[in-house]
Amino acid sequence: MRFFDYRDGALYAEDVPLADIAEAVGTPVYVYSRATLEHHYRVFKAAMGDLPVHICYAVKANTNRAVIATLAALGAGADTVSEGEIRRALHAGVPPEGIVFAGVGKTDQELAYAISVGVRQINIESASELNRIAKLAEQMGKVQHVCIRVNPDVGAGGHAKITTGKADNKFGVSFELAEELYGLADGLPGVEPVGLSVHIGSQIIDFAPMEKAYQKLADCVLRLRARGLKVTRLDLGGGLAATYDETVKGPDLAAYGAMVQRVVGHLDVELEFEPGRMIAANAGVLVSRAIVTKDNGGKSFLVVDAAMNDLIRPALYEAYHQMLPVKKADDHDNLAPLDVVGPVCETGDTFAEQRPMPAIAAGELLAFMSTGAYGFAMASTYNSRPLAAEVMVSGDQWQVVRPRQTYEEMFGMETLPDWLGNKT
Repeated sequence: MRFFDYRDGALYAEDVPLADIAEAVGTPVYVYSRATLEHHYRVFKAAMGDLPVHICYAVKANTNRAVIATLAALGAGADTVSEGEIRRALHAGVPPEGIVFAGVGKTDQELAYAISVGVRQINIESASELNRIAKLAEQMGKVQHVCIRVNPDVGAGGHAKITTGKADNKFGVSFELAEELYGLADGLPGVEPVGLSVHIGSQIIDFAPMEKAYQKLADCVLRLRARGLKVTRLDLGGGLAATYDETVKGPDLAAYGAMVQRVVGHLDVELEFEPGRMIAANAGVLVSRAIVTKDNGGKSFLVVDAAMNDLIRPALYEAYHQMLPVKKADDHDNLAPLDVVGPVCETGDTFAEQRPMPAIAAGELLAFMSTGAYGFAMASTYNSRPLAAEVMVSGDQWQVVRPRQTYEEMFGMETLPDWLGNKT
């Protein structure tokens, strides 16, 4: 569900016309709906029934502190993959005991910071990482809870670049090594093993691969317990799909919750989940303004002021985003094929090819739907284009939660070397 809809021919975010925001803030601008974020979190939590769960929002999906804080107010923790994300979560009000630190390449500096603030757990990705954490924690006089991330050799996801559970992916360790590391961790000072972790990919609708991975995890728990080792936690990751195409049905969360109950509900462990995209994607739109229309090579082009630096998913993943005129066209059923492109100097700066669209004139506004996840979070200043503004809407209120980057801010971190005169 998303709280973006037409009223009297104008596209609204909750109770605020998107055109009003664009007029006040300029374009391109990301607009987030508080109601959508809260709805998706609550629906996911409800699907888990009476299972003992700790839901950690995957910060990488949308790093804006207003988004993190909105979910933290509902009780969400945070799934983080860098020191920066840990710091963001803390600044947004997530307590350290609600933060999971994952990621395949954690530096000693990042690990020391995570241990110092007392994060809930660190997910181990290798034998060397376990030893480094144990050494750092012992030196700091701490005991750090850890989970071993298992690679179940079960892949799933909507694209090869977001599949993470195959044996030849960089993530996690084999079950054999996981069991070895768990036993090793049990005897090391500075760490306490509490469970296992798994995440096999993103944009998953078919639960069969997840069920297979979870069953392997459950079997591993029983083997560890048979050796006298305590396992009190299972981190089942994230990966459930968000709906980008309104004609495609999203995952059945009730069925997912029932599957989780069936496969691991008997293990008497706390379950952790790390949803990101399924909570944030449909909670955001990117509003852009048409610059010019033109014909080339027998095709019609619409050039807008958003570009691949603002929203890279179509260029990176061939991702689909629905596009809606902010002012509904009078002849909105009269569609013609259109290439929607940005102004960046690359042919890859293309949002859609031959998309059936109503006529859109220069100066009119276009909303890229379902851009709340991996939109602004993956943005850059390529072509020296300032980062877009971010706005959050709550009912009939709205506020800028990150102002548009200025050119002075963009250039302010750069310094010319002395031999060039160090001109500012």
